[in-house]
Amino acid sequence: MDFSFDARTEELRQKLLAFMDSHIYPAEPVFERQLAEQDDPWSVPPIVDELKAQARGQGLWNLFLPGTYGADLTNLQYAPLAEITGRSPRLAPVALNCAAPDTGNMEILAMFGTERQKTRWLRPLLDGEIRSAFAMTEPDVASSDATNIATRIERDGDEYVINGRKWYTSGAMNPRCEILIVMGKTDPNTERHRRQSMILVPRNTRGVDVKRGMRVFGYDDADHGGHAEVEFTDVRVPAENLIAEEGAGFAISQARLGPGRIHHCMRLIGMAERAIELMCERAVSRTAFGKPLAEQGVVRGWIAEARVRAEQLRLLVLKTAWLMDTVGNKGAHAEIQAIKIATPQSVEWILDKAIQVHGAGGVSQDFPLGELWAQACMLRLADGPDEVHQQSLALRELRNHRK
Repeated sequence: MDFSFDARTEELRQKLLAFMDSHIYPAEPVFERQLAEQDDPWSVPPIVDELKAQARGQGLWNLFLPGTYGADLTNLQYAPLAEITGRSPRLAPVALNCAAPDTGNMEILAMFGTERQKTRWLRPLLDGEIRSAFAMTEPDVASSDATNIATRIERDGDEYVINGRKWYTSGAMNPRCEILIVMGKTDPNTERHRRQSMILVPRNTRGVDVKRGMRVFGYDDADHGGHAEVEFTDVRVPAENLIAEEGAGFAISQARLGPGRIHHCMRLIGMAERAIELMCERAVSRTAFGKPLAEQGVVRGWIAEARVRAEQLRLLVLKTAWLMDTVGNKGAHAEIQAIKIATPQSVEWILDKAIQVHGAGGVSQDFPLGELWAQACMLRLADGPDEVHQQSLALRELRNHRK
C-alpha cells in the first residue's frame, strides 16, 4: 500500500498546517476571552467570522464535501486535513465551514434535496452565511434505535404538521441557526424502516420552541452551536419541505451518519495527537520525586501506548476512507462501525493519561485537555453508542459462520 499523500492533498495539508500556526492556535485564547465577555453565551465571538474570512480567502473551505458543491476531495484526501482540524476542534472546523451538524445537513441537501431546497438552504450553508440544526434524538424513547422516534409528521393538504419533543438537537442554540432538519414518523403502521421521514423546518416557524441548551459533561458546547431541547407543537410547513419522499427518513439518516462518523474519527485522531504533544511537553518539563516525569516508567508506558493507539486508529480510519471511496459507504459499513467503536474509546484513554500527567492543570481551563476529553467521551454516544455498533458488527461476523 502507498501511504504517501497525492499532490493536491499535500498542498492543502501544508496550507492548513500553516493556517493553524498563523491563525487558529493564536485565536484560541482570543476566542475564550471574547466568549467570556459576551452577555449571550450562545452568540458567536467576532474572531470566528475573522477566521472564516481568512480560511475562505485561502481556499480552505468546504473541504469535507465531495462533488461540485465542495472541494471535491475523496474521503482519503480529506482524512489528513480533518485530522489537522481536530487539533483545535472548537475553532478549526467552523473556520473552514466543516463543522457539524452543518456538514451532515449539507450532505443531505446535496444528495436528496430538490433544486428549490438547495437554492434556499444549501447555498447559504455552503457560503457560511447561516447555520443549521439536526433534530433526531428524543428524551422519551431510546433513540439509539432510530425506529423508536416518536415525533409525528402528518400530511394535511398542502402542509405537514409536526408534533413532538427533541433534545440534543445539535446546532439549535446558535443564533445564526435558520433551518432544522427534523426526523419523525409519517406512517407508524408501515414496514419498520419505512415509517420515518425527514423534513425542513425553519427555526422561526410558529410552534417551534427552543426550550433550553443541553450541557455535555458541564460544557455548554456553544462554539459548536449548542445542543438544544426543542418542542414542536402543531408546527406547519409546506409539503415541499419534505426531503426526498415519505418513508425515506431512515435511509437518509444512514446516508448522513456514515460520513459523519468517519469525520468525527478523523478529527479525534487530531485530538489524540495534540494530547500526546502536550503530554510529552509536560513530562520533560516537570519533576516529581527527584526526577523528570519523562523518566518515570509509568509515564513512559503511557506515552508509548498512546503512540501505538494513535497509529492503529489512523491506519483503520484511512482504510475505511479508502473503502468508502472505492466500494461505497455500504461496502465499508463494517469498517465504519469498527472505527466508531475504537476511535472515541482509545482517544478518551489517551486524553485521560495526558490529564494525569498534567495533574490539576489537566482538568483546568488553562489546558484544552478537559474539554477534549468531554468531547471524546460524548462521541461514544453521538451517531450511535458503542454498544449498538458492537452488536451490529458482531452480527455481521457471526453471519458467515451461521451459514
